[in-house]
Amino acid sequence: MDFTDLDSNATKCVNLRLCSVSGCMTEILEIRADRPSFHVVFVPGNPGVITFYKEFVESLFKSLGGMASVSAVGASGHTEKNWEHGKLYSLQEQIDHKIEFIKVQNIEAPLVLVGHSIGSYIALEMLRRLPEKAMYCIGLYPFLALNLQSKKQAVIVKVIMSRVLSTMVTLFVASLSLLPRQVLRLISELSNGKSWSNTAHEACCSHLPQYHTIRNVLYMARTEFIKLSETPDWEFMRENQEKISFLYGIDDHWGPLQMFEEVSRQASGIALSIEREGHTHGFCCTEAGSIWVARHVASLIKNKLAR
Repeated sequence: MDFTDLDSNATKCVNLRLCSVSGCMTEILEIRADRPSFHVVFVPGNPGVITFYKEFVESLFKSLGGMASVSAVGASGHTEKNWEHGKLYSLQEQIDHKIEFIKVQNIEAPLVLVGHSIGSYIALEMLRRLPEKAMYCIGLYPFLALNLQSKKQAVIVKVIMSRVLSTMVTLFVASLSLLPRQVLRLISELSNGKSWSNTAHEACCSHLPQYHTIRNVLYMARTEFIKLSETPDWEFMRENQEKISFLYGIDDHWGPLQMFEEVSRQASGIALSIEREGHTHGFCCTEAGSIWVARHVASLIKNKLAR
């Protein structure tokens, strides 16, 4: 299916398609260039509902001037329909899934890996496993380690590590799917605010109340917190610092500024920047945030190519 493009000057519309990756039905947002010089593979955060990123993908393709194809790969099990019959996917399985996507699609052009939140960690692991093919890796509001000072993360840990609490949350959220779509939309607008784009509200209403999706969101989060309790692999980052860039936010407990400072100490060659425009960790939920971040990513890529 083709979404209606937000910008009448854009030459191509983003395509939402289903793709089987190792037998897992995966939602892909994609715009193909006619003669791509490279291929951008985007990895979402958690939830990995890829339709949240529609405006971002469109704006990134346009900002790159059509010189690159852009593929945004949804998370396994974070789909609108229960294609996998309730199977749960860990962080490691999500990494393997993205590597397999590149193999299945037989992408020949050089890769630029872009990740959001935990997707930044996944993108780094893809860089580790595809050192010859991946020429650049960009992390947006990266979640690379636990923030022990965050009260929000402390609450999340209690929920996802408790079988009882996680089940209660899953059942409550899934029960919302019984409501009419208009009521779900009203709940989304009241809880998330009017600044959210229509696309974000629709993605929230269509995917998140699904029982299989919210179970996968919580299970993936559990495996994230276990893995990210470990010390980041600074040696790997130092060895590849010329191929890595990170964008941090001002007030982001997933990627706090103390982590920004730690990265600058541990791997000073990594290109770091701070977004000061007032967007949030969930930049993809607003049109303004999607466009600004897409232009920032395009600028990083163009500067990298120029060097």
